[in-house]
Amino acid sequence: MKTLKKLANRQRRHVRIRAIVKGTAERPRLVVSRSIKNHFVQLIDDDKGLTLVSVSDIKENGKEKKSDSAKKLGLKLAELATGKKITKVVFDRNGHKYHGRVKAIADGAREGGLQF
Repeated sequence: MKTLKKLANRQRRHVRIRAIVKGTAERPRLVVSRSIKNHFVQLIDDDKGLTLVSVSDIKENGKEKKSDSAKKLGLKLAELATGKKITKVVFDRNGHKYHGRVKAIADGAREGGLQF
């Protein structure tokens, strides 16, 4: 029951956030998805329905903490985004709470030069 309640709360947060957040070509939506082991980050243009940049840490199975891996992923995304001349983004945490790995990805992206 506890797991179902957590999932329902996340889905409710996701719907609430997506009603507000929308990405454009000038300011794409930075979407953070996470599973138990991995992280997935994308920059999406909602007007055209295109994924501009996508990064995940599936193949990088090191012995570092998940939060350290998440921060590196944010830096990697920022590097690819600045290569495509994207500097401003809208952050979409996908219903997840803003702490831990989600916060580490956001901090890494900010350090890499993205502005939220």
